[in-house]
Amino acid sequence: MFAAIAAVALAIGMVNAFSFAQDAAWRGDRYDIGRRLFWEMSSIAVILLLLPILVLAVRRMRRTPGLAARAAIGAIILLGFSALHISGMVWVRKLALWLAGGAYDFRFSLATVLYEFRKDAVAVVLIAGTIWLLESRRELKRAAAAPPTPPARRQALSPDVIWLRDGTSRVRVVPQDILWVASAGNYIEYSLADGTRHLIRGTLAAAESELARFSIVRVHRTKLANLDRVRGVDLKPSGDFELAFDNGQSLGGSRRYRPAVASLGGRTAPAEITTADRPAKQS
Repeated sequence: MFAAIAAVALAIGMVNAFSFAQDAAWRGDRYDIGRRLFWEMSSIAVILLLLPILVLAVRRMRRTPGLAARAAIGAIILLGFSALHISGMVWVRKLALWLAGGAYDFRFSLATVLYEFRKDAVAVVLIAGTIWLLESRRELKRAAAAPPTPPARRQALSPDVIWLRDGTSRVRVVPQDILWVASAGNYIEYSLADGTRHLIRGTLAAAESELARFSIVRVHRTKLANLDRVRGVDLKPSGDFELAFDNGQSLGGSRRYRPAVASLGGRTAPAEITTADRPAKQS
C-alpha cells in the first residue's frame, strides 16, 4: 500500500514540477526545475510521513457505523492532515534551505492557507479512497481464504450456538442470550442479555434469515427481537408496540410488524406493561 501510494505521489510531483517550470518559462521567468522539484518533493515527503495516520483513520471510519459519524471523522482527518502537512512542509523547507545557506518565506496568510488546504483536500480524498478500496479488497481475500466450516460440524453447532464473524475475529454466541439485533449502517449490532454488544459487518436481512429458527424475528425495519426473551407487550394506539424483555430492558416495534408478536400470548403469556413499571426504552 505504501509503495503504491508513494509511486503515484512521486509521479504526480514530478509532472507538477516540470509543468510549473514550463509555465514559468513561458511567462518569461526562469525555468528553474531544481527549485520546483524541491517544492514538490518536500511536500510529498511530509505526505508519506503522514500516511500511517491516514491508514489508521480510514480503518477507524470503516469500523464506525453511521454516515454522520463517518463524516465527522472524515472532517477531523482532513483538518488535522492539512494542518500537519502545511506545518511539516514549511519546516522541512526552512531547515533544508537554512542548511544550504538560504531562507524560506511561506508568506503566511489566509489566502495561502486556503490555497494549500484545497490541494490537501484533493490529496486526502484520493489517498483515503485508495486505502479504503485496498482494505476492502484485503477483507474479501481474507474471507475467501478462510476455510469453510465442515457440514457435519456446522450441523452439530447450529442448534446451540452461532458464530459472529468480523474480519479475522469470531465470537461464539448462544442464540438464547440474544435480546435484539439492530442495523447500524454497514454493520449490525447484537445486544445480549448480559449487556454485551457486538458490532458485526453485515446486513440485517442476512441475520434475519439465519436467526429466524431461534424465534428471533423482525419487529421493526431496523430491528430483530428474540421473542423467547419477551415477558410483556405494550400495544400503542398508533399500532406500534413495545416489547419488555425478561432482563428489564425494552425495545420498540412498528405497526408494520405487529403480526410478528401476535402469537406471544400463547408463547410467553406476557403481562401487560403499565406506565409505572415500563423499563427505559433502548434504541
